[in-house]
Amino acid sequence: MPGNSAPGLNAPVTMLHGVGSRVAEKLKGLGIETVQDVLFHLPSRYEDRTRVAPIGSLRPGERIAIEGEIELTEVVYRRRRMMLSRLADGTGSITLRFFHFSTLQQKSLSRGTRLRCYGEVRGGPAGLEMVHPEYQRIADGEVLPTEESLTAIYPTTEGVHQLTLRKLTDQALAFIDRHTVIEELIPKALYRDNSGYTLAEALQFLHRPPPDVSLELVM
Repeated sequence: MPGNSAPGLNAPVTMLHGVGSRVAEKLKGLGIETVQDVLFHLPSRYEDRTRVAPIGSLRPGERIAIEGEIELTEVVYRRRRMMLSRLADGTGSITLRFFHFSTLQQKSLSRGTRLRCYGEVRGGPAGLEMVHPEYQRIADGEVLPTEESLTAIYPTTEGVHQLTLRKLTDQALAFIDRHTVIEELIPKALYRDNSGYTLAEALQFLHRPPPDVSLELVM
């Protein structure tokens, strides 16, 4: 763990919005107890959610964002109980397959509901499908913006979702931007030129890399 940080970074993680005692205990299992720990809990990989692809252009093996309208949602009983939703956008359709779901979730995916989904495209019995995609409902007349940076995927544990870690990281990055300066760990004299990142800039880059960056620079 990097040392010599400004005192503010040693503040307990519970100072961040959404972190109560239960979440704090789960974060502790990831080695996250302070704001600084959040900043140095680095992504293990990245996903590109900066564009939304037409469903008709999808190919198996892609991890991609799509958007469309639910045409049908049904619960079927085959080898196991599952919920299937057919999502279409005018260029094609895809099946969203859920093995774990609630009655409330089933009702929320009724015919006519618009969704943005992200997941891996797979071949299925009735064509292309996504299994347990991340999704977000779109209200009538709403236009969802696309992500401005690559989406970080963090090492996690049971009970701590990726969305939780992203929100905490956003808060921690904003915290250092507003309140404190991280003391540099590498003397400027060791930079090969004047283009070296400050530690704060490097953390911003690692957590929220721009969409056109080479992944070799962040992996």
